[in-house]
Amino acid sequence: MKAVICLIASATVAFADVSPYVSLQEEMKQAIARGNAWLASQQKPEGHWDDPALPAFSALALTAAVRDPNLKPGERPAHLKKGFDWLLANQKEDGGIYNRGLTVYNTATAITALVSAGDEAYEPAIVKARKHLINNQWDTDEKGKVDGPNDGGIGYGSKNDRSDMSNTYLAIEALALSKKVIEDGKHGDQPDLDWGAAVSFLSRCQNLEETNSSEWASDDEKNKGGFVYGPNESKAETEKLPNGKTPLRSYGSISYAGLLSLVYAEVSADDQRVVAVKEWLGKNYTLTENPGMGEQGLYYYFNTMSKALAASGIDQLPLADGGSADWRRDLCATLLSKQRENGSWVNDNGRWMESNAVLTTAYTLIALEQIYYSIPQR
Repeated sequence: MKAVICLIASATVAFADVSPYVSLQEEMKQAIARGNAWLASQQKPEGHWDDPALPAFSALALTAAVRDPNLKPGERPAHLKKGFDWLLANQKEDGGIYNRGLTVYNTATAITALVSAGDEAYEPAIVKARKHLINNQWDTDEKGKVDGPNDGGIGYGSKNDRSDMSNTYLAIEALALSKKVIEDGKHGDQPDLDWGAAVSFLSRCQNLEETNSSEWASDDEKNKGGFVYGPNESKAETEKLPNGKTPLRSYGSISYAGLLSLVYAEVSADDQRVVAVKEWLGKNYTLTENPGMGEQGLYYYFNTMSKALAASGIDQLPLADGGSADWRRDLCATLLSKQRENGSWVNDNGRWMESNAVLTTAYTLIALEQIYYSIPQR
């Protein structure tokens, strides 16, 4: 009898130690396997995915593929090696990995894919590509001196255009993830981003009057703490306040990009900018739309949400009503419900190319993999 009691007690302890996400992880693994199988079927004979003029599509597909938890350690299917070979063949003398412009967007996503592969043979290409991103940061005449709203940020790759939050976040992410490649010094002294200027740029894209002196910055309940696309630009519709002020509208996807950028820039979790954006995200938490944008950029929103909340170490996101959200479970359920029979995902709203199933499927797989690997272990 005593032995039976001990067995029951042991089983109870073992059961209690099992993560409550175990069944969810299994569902994710199956969905990820189906999604990556569909992506593999879309690879072109030359090794790329979709438009060869946009290596970012191939880079996103490769990132989703190599992060697949169904792959055995060290396993590298032949089609992935072919994909990486194609990606590397597009690296230019200036270090960028691109074809038809948009050099930062393409190079940043390519670096993230190469880092995700974990192959030492790719390190020289990563080092060169890092320099390209750093060289595209808008200059300050003196270290830390801001001469214009674009300073410290990064755009698509033309200094004649402007810097923006999307390219800045992608570049910051790529540089942060690839930092380990240059840390040991085996590639010699390497340049780095002007992180102070980058944080200053991020501040100029946030609705927070204490840290942003722009006329449009507002602490009204709807916008305080959230981010906009650029220092003088939002993709969401603006609304005039009763006091006559017209703030740029904060919106979801780019606010998560802002949070992730602040985290990778090593801004303290106690910093008012980090606190404010988390509060905005909690007040506007939803999985039915991209807050402020509706269906536009919905899968980009899911993608940035998963990365930002995981990097922030947030398990339960505090909400406006005093409760909290298990964002991993919520987001996973939403993404699994949207998977099509063939294994892919697509947005019915085509803005920002989200009617392209290769793009949206890669976004979704990366989000699911981010959830999968960030689940707290007991």
